[in-house]
Amino acid sequence: MPYLSLIIPAYNEANRLEPSLCKALEYFECCSYSVEILVVNDGSTDATREVAERVAMQDARVRLLEQPYNMGKGAAVRCGMMAAEGEYRIFSDADFSTPIHEVERVLERLEQGVDVCIGSRGLRPSLVGKHQPWYREKLGKLVNIVVQAMFLPGITDTQCGFKGFRASVARAIFGQARLNGWMFDVEVLYIAMLLGFRIEEIPVEWYNDERSTVRLSHAWQIIREMRAIKRLHAHLYHSAPQCLQVWK
Repeated sequence: MPYLSLIIPAYNEANRLEPSLCKALEYFECCSYSVEILVVNDGSTDATREVAERVAMQDARVRLLEQPYNMGKGAAVRCGMMAAEGEYRIFSDADFSTPIHEVERVLERLEQGVDVCIGSRGLRPSLVGKHQPWYREKLGKLVNIVVQAMFLPGITDTQCGFKGFRASVARAIFGQARLNGWMFDVEVLYIAMLLGFRIEEIPVEWYNDERSTVRLSHAWQIIREMRAIKRLHAHLYHSAPQCLQVWK
């Protein structure tokens, strides 16, 4: 069994995927633990699959998983988490907006007993090397205010694409997760909280990639998915201890 599984969801990432994989493989050469890298091709229409296959042929640490069609980032991460074999499991965006060396800080906290460790841009803004456009930062802050009020009080950044889990915790959470879209991170963390897992947020470096596909036009989808979280996991909410019931 590998010690660490790194899951990379990929949709039309042919241009960014190979440089990111090469960075990761080079970095892990200097690490003492064993690693597998799972690239989950989410129904890409470009050469993402071919790129992943080529790197996998050259390095056995890379494994390609295929979604039957474009199902969404949440579905891709869920697929990778459930197929992973590592004792610890971290997912990262394909552009490595959070540099690969931040794996060590997440691993350290997981090894010390934290169930879920999430990277945050909100805890130490000075670590944000390149910011998003102002309107996207404003939208992100607004979404976080709503998320804290409805689901996750005290979590400053649910949307940073860099999160780690212990293996048993990942299976328990992603076995119940259902959302495939933008708010899958919130759903995952909300399930973790209702199941009583310990979540810790740590500051990480982060650099905005201007090719990101998140737009203001996705606001309505975000609202719909927030409402779906409440409906999908009402059974967990009602069975959770009263102190964890954060919305009515």
